[in-house]
Amino acid sequence: MSPSNDTPALRVAGPDDIDTVADIVTDAFDHLKVIHYLVPDVSRRRRLARDWYRLHIAHAISGAGQVVVTSDADAAAIWFDRTGEASEPDGYDKHLAELAAEYLPRFQHLDLQMEAHHPTDAHWHLLFLAVRPDRWNHGLGSRLMNHTHARLDADGIPAYLEATGLQNRALYRRHGYTDMNPPTIAVTDDTVLYRMWRPAENG
Repeated sequence: MSPSNDTPALRVAGPDDIDTVADIVTDAFDHLKVIHYLVPDVSRRRRLARDWYRLHIAHAISGAGQVVVTSDADAAAIWFDRTGEASEPDGYDKHLAELAAEYLPRFQHLDLQMEAHHPTDAHWHLLFLAVRPDRWNHGLGSRLMNHTHARLDADGIPAYLEATGLQNRALYRRHGYTDMNPPTIAVTDDTVLYRMWRPAENG
């Protein structure tokens, strides 16, 4: 069934979409506690965070995974293929040090915590699921997930993500994700991420 007039089509992003997708993620994530932890200075937060997202988005698009974006550029899903050896963006440590400046230890801490708690079984990792705030509650996140889940299910590949809050965790549960053990990653005493796993579904 083709999308209705008010339902944007989906497409796989290419190199020309890197900046557009970085803008989507920046708009969608500006309110998150984990981003406030990474960059406490609100006057610099959006720029530094966007530069960080962009590193990962470009890496996924370059072949480490896949980025799916809506045709109206209001939502995007950034996936990484973890069925083989994990990789990181070229020159990641150098680029991260340059963009994060004095906040580098915070970014390094988050990276270390996420990697230490990352599942070892083969899977695809949904690093960012981003919808611009004025398009929340329009089903775009679900549409993006359904698109990739269908392909993963056909190939028998599970999925993993770190939810940023209880509301997001509830959404992901409706899409077949369940809490892992341990269920959380403690970024700080009051900032946690929720580890969630979705087995491949048959039929």
